[in-house]
Amino acid sequence: MKDNTDQKTSRDAAWRVELREAITARERTSIPRATMPMLDAAARVHNNEEVNRGLDAVQAVTEATRCLDCPDPQCVTGCPVGIDIPGFIKNIQRGDFAAAASVLRATSALPAVCGRVCPQEKQCESRCLYNKMKKPAVAIGWLERFAADTERLSGRRAPVEKAPRRNIKIAIAGSGPAGLACAGDMIKLGYDVTVFEALHEIGGVLKYGIPEFRLPNAVVDAELDSLRQLGVEFRKDCVIGRTLSYEDLLNEGFRAVFVASGAGLPRFMGIPGENLIGVMSSNEYLTRINLMGAGRGGMTPVCTGRRVAVVGGGNTAMDSVRTARRMGAERAMIVYRRSEAEMPARAEEVAHAKEEGVEFLTLCNPIEYRGDERGHVRSMIVQRMELGEPGPDGRRSPVAIPGATDEIEVDEVIVSVGVSPNPLIPDSIAGLEVSRRGTITVNDDMQSSIPAIFAGGDIVRGGATVILAMGDGRKAAAAIHHYLSTGM
Repeated sequence: MKDNTDQKTSRDAAWRVELREAITARERTSIPRATMPMLDAAARVHNNEEVNRGLDAVQAVTEATRCLDCPDPQCVTGCPVGIDIPGFIKNIQRGDFAAAASVLRATSALPAVCGRVCPQEKQCESRCLYNKMKKPAVAIGWLERFAADTERLSGRRAPVEKAPRRNIKIAIAGSGPAGLACAGDMIKLGYDVTVFEALHEIGGVLKYGIPEFRLPNAVVDAELDSLRQLGVEFRKDCVIGRTLSYEDLLNEGFRAVFVASGAGLPRFMGIPGENLIGVMSSNEYLTRINLMGAGRGGMTPVCTGRRVAVVGGGNTAMDSVRTARRMGAERAMIVYRRSEAEMPARAEEVAHAKEEGVEFLTLCNPIEYRGDERGHVRSMIVQRMELGEPGPDGRRSPVAIPGATDEIEVDEVIVSVGVSPNPLIPDSIAGLEVSRRGTITVNDDMQSSIPAIFAGGDIVRGGATVILAMGDGRKAAAAIHHYLSTGM
């Protein structure tokens, strides 16, 4: 192929033109979408291995060939971090996987993570031209994962351009996706970046909230190593607002702070019996198992049950119920007050849960938990629901059916009905404006009421996705750079 060493990603580059002319659009659109290899469901509920195994090189090149290399790629507009999607995909098609990884790393600090956990079907892939043809979208997420994994397994990292060092210190509170995305951009802009993490492991929700069968720790650790190699410093076991105050950071010479402390405060429903033994939040359950090794030879205890109910219908609920199966639950149930069609969880996660034997009790809403003489939960009372008129979010609102209740035997309940922001940082900084929900109030540039403090991710949004948090981190990095450059 001519110009095979040209690393330019422009659509007008000779190699891109040659790729487009090598096969007709009709031929491209006749190629079926790739199928993701997976572990067998019967085997995977007995281990913590990653379920999706990844595309091989032949599958990836074939899938990349499906991409039409549109002149106005709407997939890019659907990506919160603005990845040059056709640029990396066309490099995969021509077999230059290193160049594909380089394109990804120009805008994303966590491509191997995003390729696994981002809801591409609601973002980039939802804008793919194939949807208008009533055909499956190009598997952008799977290709992103392939390029990032191929780079990681090769042991050779794509070079990243960095501006000259500015000798200006930036503090980032929280090592989740928002904090890491901000750190990646700030270090490339030449700033000295220190990320502070309250827990004993770096990675935030990527480590404590997402099970390894979806996102292996080794993948997260490799992405963190890339940031370390760029010069990002990480400090563990440091709680901003307690271990160090905002004033302490200023005294250490930090010129700006990005707050990315997440939303780790669990919500409960306020119904009778929530204080029974065996009723816990998904935050506690997943943190004990994912981060602290409970049930896998670690010293941290965790409740386990034979009949486990997970209340909620989001991705965290799916993570919890699938984890419960792996922890030995004989009956694992999702209890959700709407129908399956209204579930916010990814369709892939719902499908995987069903394959693993999870039951879905939809149009059911818990109204009480009952315990035994030892104070341990033994059953839950659920109110049967029906769907009424759509609410402000477009989803049909659940309405109780009078007199229709059931009692379900359970010995463990995991509540996954949402989270609230951690109040520690907002409460510790005088003059920092917060909303009635406890989120930090920011302007369009992610800047708070205190000019040197910026914030993003779940501490601003409440519970949201990894990729939206990363988008906030990138936006904040650009705004911090502008603030420090201009004083505005």
